[in-house]
Amino acid sequence: MRERRTMRSETELTIPWEKVQAEIFTPEEIAEAEFQAELIVKLAKARDEKKITQKQLEEITGLKQSFIARVEKGKTNITLDTLFKIITPLGLKVKIEQE
Repeated sequence: MRERRTMRSETELTIPWEKVQAEIFTPEEIAEAEFQAELIVKLAKARDEKKITQKQLEEITGLKQSFIARVEKGKTNITLDTLFKIITPLGLKVKIEQE
């Protein structure tokens, strides 16, 4: 019986994700993805801190729970109007700063 190898061989090369990412995406695409990820984390964290379930947020905002779940998983894009419907009851605000 052959042994299964679970460790990488010494000859296998590894490339840092940042290098691959820079070759595949533009700086603007990377910045957008990072912004979306940060937004998603902040929305879910704020909801958790307020002890509001997705179902309760549905009742407050009028947005379906399944839609809120997709937003928190990054599976859908939202408009500014929808963003404000979500952030207002969570006590969040949008702040735009110049770099």
